[in-house]
Amino acid sequence: MSYFRKHLELIAGYQPGEQPQDGQYIKLNTNENPYPPSPLVVETLMENLTKHRLSYYPSPLCDELREQASAVYGYPSDWILVGNGSDELLSIVFRAFLGKGDWVLYPYPTYTLYRVLALLQEANFGEIPFEKDYSLPKKVLTGQAQLKVVCNPNSPTGTFLSTMIIENLIKNSSCPVIVDEAYVDFAYDNALSLLKRFPNLIILRTLSKSFSLAGIRVGFLIAQPEMIQGLLKVKDSYNVNWFSQKAAMAALRDLHYMRNNVEKIKQTRKEFSQAMSKLGYEVLPSEANFVMVRKPGENLESEYLYLKKNHILVRYFTEWPDSMRISIGTDSNMQLIIQILKNMTKDNKNDL
Repeated sequence: MSYFRKHLELIAGYQPGEQPQDGQYIKLNTNENPYPPSPLVVETLMENLTKHRLSYYPSPLCDELREQASAVYGYPSDWILVGNGSDELLSIVFRAFLGKGDWVLYPYPTYTLYRVLALLQEANFGEIPFEKDYSLPKKVLTGQAQLKVVCNPNSPTGTFLSTMIIENLIKNSSCPVIVDEAYVDFAYDNALSLLKRFPNLIILRTLSKSFSLAGIRVGFLIAQPEMIQGLLKVKDSYNVNWFSQKAAMAALRDLHYMRNNVEKIKQTRKEFSQAMSKLGYEVLPSEANFVMVRKPGENLESEYLYLKKNHILVRYFTEWPDSMRISIGTDSNMQLIIQILKNMTKDNKNDL
């Protein structure tokens, strides 16, 4: 006998990438940063370990962190909501705007958590295929819904929609529009400049990717104050722990360190993309810290398994079997992938 809602029994939960804890793999499957966080983060955490704070609740609104984020993102603190990672912020928004029978629209393929969050609300989800050039589908632009979402840069493709296109989407939408900018620090532009003009715009940011802080789970939602006030009704009281707040504040004080790592990743991304193209893969143009490589019409599961056999994890999706998403690691990580794939080609030839 099941005690769960009947609807819940039909849902397949979100499947995150493999997370082995034995340290035997080079992890290039979940878009983590290959470089450590700012030394200022580690220093701040060590200092705060000795303070008698663990028996007290953290700031419910992360007031100091909001002020620090305000200085970085250029909007007052009452335009900012802090979450336990941007995933929690997505959950808050979906719960706030979607009920049974409502619609959320987004271009596809994209982050599959959107589908799961819609299903949990018993809402309908419109997964509108990207155009062949990965431009925005017209049905997302003009369709009627209670919520629209654009991941930009998009995961898993890494492709990017210009700010002008995002602006056009918002103008044509009578509902809230989420622009999920989890990877935007690796891109050439962002949508922050649109916030003052559009009360239905919601921008998400995270410290997991560019700031090398996936383990502390801190994200930001930036929107006009009226939007923030409504979303606060859905937020848990003490959703971000004290140590995470302190670590995030330290990271935001060291933007130079983050930007230096971002530039290294972008250069490695360029060189790796060129090398994969020479191996015969179609490499989608990426503005994120990963690339999607394809061999249209072929199944790349064997490549994925061969890399795993050689202790490298990349992301293979059964929904898109002719593709792999590969996070950008260090230069040596990416050179190793190239060599292993070359070896696989030689092995296959020898088997003939």
